[in-house]
Amino acid sequence: MSTAAALIGLVLAVFGLRMLVTGNAPGVIARSFRTPRQAGCYHLLFGTAVLVFVLGATQLTELAAMIATLLAVAMVAVAVVYFRPGSRSRDHSE
Repeated sequence: MSTAAALIGLVLAVFGLRMLVTGNAPGVIARSFRTPRQAGCYHLLFGTAVLVFVLGATQLTELAAMIATLLAVAMVAVAVVYFRPGSRSRDHSE
């Protein structure tokens, strides 16, 4: 289970990094986020959070695992609050 979760986190992080580097997002994702930068940051943060959580839970001591879990939760919170999906038409400049 932990290997599969770590692989999912790695794939998400690399996918987000690719979007940040190239400035392009696939069609469905591009329509879900306002900019490719937001899509890349969202996926990068989620993927990294999954990796931190899995590695913390499987490789670290109890206290370090708890700290890794709190760090992962904080990363997900940042992703959801600052880079959440939303349609491009949701522009508040009106």
